[in-house]
Amino acid sequence: MTEDDDGAGEHTGPAEDGDDPGSPREELVRLYDEGETIENLAERFGLSYRKARATLLAAGVKLRPPKIQLPPTPPGLVNAYFAGRSIRQLADIHGMSYNQTRRILLAEGVVLRPRGRQ
Repeated sequence: MTEDDDGAGEHTGPAEDGDDPGSPREELVRLYDEGETIENLAERFGLSYRKARATLLAAGVKLRPPKIQLPPTPPGLVNAYFAGRSIRQLADIHGMSYNQTRRILLAEGVVLRPRGRQ
């Protein structure tokens, strides 16, 4: 284990094999460093999210900030915005929050209109 391992998380799952090259723990770290999410790693290695996260932290990995997951863009959302619908109207139509709808539009590359009625 590493110096940072205070024993708080006892390794009982597949990621317990220490720092041997090719060990599940090293594979977990390598995949996380390559961009894999903790959720996917936990599923792949048969660990809970908490256990996978603790294993990464014990290995000295600096965790990435969580990304806000956006749902798929509803069909017609962008075109309806370009046709004059407001973000609030689109949020109501598609059953989403204002902020979620706004983030989806921005993620789609839409340049938002100024606030207020134009």
